[in-house]
Amino acid sequence: MVEGYSQIAVLAKRAIDILVSLAGLLVFLPLMLAIALLVFATEGFPLLYRERRLGRQGQPFSLYKFRTLKPGSAKERSVAPEDDPRITGAGLWLRRWRLDEFPQLFNVLCGHMSLVGPRPMPPAHAAALAAEQLDVLLSVRPGITDAAAIHFLAEDAVLAGRDDAETLYLQCLLPVKASMQIDSLRHWRLTGDFQVAMATLTQLWSRHARDKSAMAMREILETAAGESPV
Repeated sequence: MVEGYSQIAVLAKRAIDILVSLAGLLVFLPLMLAIALLVFATEGFPLLYRERRLGRQGQPFSLYKFRTLKPGSAKERSVAPEDDPRITGAGLWLRRWRLDEFPQLFNVLCGHMSLVGPRPMPPAHAAALAAEQLDVLLSVRPGITDAAAIHFLAEDAVLAGRDDAETLYLQCLLPVKASMQIDSLRHWRLTGDFQVAMATLTQLWSRHARDKSAMAMREILETAAGESPV
């Protein structure tokens, strides 16, 4: 765990995770059923996609999402920009507005994840980071959202149409995202989780927020292109 965290604050964070995830599952159950019916009507089974991600202390767990990729295609690449042919018709819409993420409330309730924290990484992404960065990121439960996730809201759209989107993500975007996540963890306060949660609710479906994120992503890629042959 990152040094300096109050044990009381950590316990309060977990209690909030349990209460909010349980309430969220109850409140959003009709929407989740509607999404499940949409996936079934347009793509059939399976409705959910399970992916191996790294949790606290590097312990692997199964992350749940509504399925947005064609069956059997998920292992081809770990990054799926908006123009990826593996994405289903309904999946593009679900991914763009993050509606495929609702099943992760189960992960939070089970203790695999938190509501707010660095996004859980697949092993291939973890291998691209320095050991000291990884140690910090894996010292806490990964989350459904955090400040970096909001900042990188439009990454799938920005990576669309680019050659080798996965390499661009791993070499250019992931290091910046990891630095933002580590900075957030080193300055973590429980009140900050509320601020991130509110920012997520107000910006997740905002066109202005997506445009602002896209501009920031393009600046990162342009800067990287000027410094390396990628």
